[in-house]
Amino acid sequence: MKRFSPAALREFAAAKYLYLGSGGHRFIAIWVVVVDGRVIVRSWNDKPAGWYRAFRAHPAGQVRLGDLEVAVRAIPLRSQKLNDAADEAYAAKYTTKANLKYVAGFREPWRKACTLELVPAARI
Repeated sequence: MKRFSPAALREFAAAKYLYLGSGGHRFIAIWVVVVDGRVIVRSWNDKPAGWYRAFRAHPAGQVRLGDLEVAVRAIPLRSQKLNDAADEAYAAKYTTKANLKYVAGFREPWRKACTLELVPAARI
């Protein structure tokens, strides 16, 4: 499987919001974490017309990383260990009082089921 370069991973890790889009879905700002060199995103709600379902239907998409637009592919996260580690990564990264309810909500099993790994469509 292709992986992001160390420089790209640093950008993902530093980004508070990642802008992504797929399958004609508009770009939307979401939270992103990096766990063990892997880029992880999780949907807060699984709406039929939302970004998560757009990526499930059309795994190829784009993210805006800094000033670049990067082609990515979304893969459902199957590793429970990695998914649990993502919980901790969200808690460590998003620490404001306003974020606390979302960090706690991300631990709900139905939200954890809406977790994807982003991989580069081409190495960056």
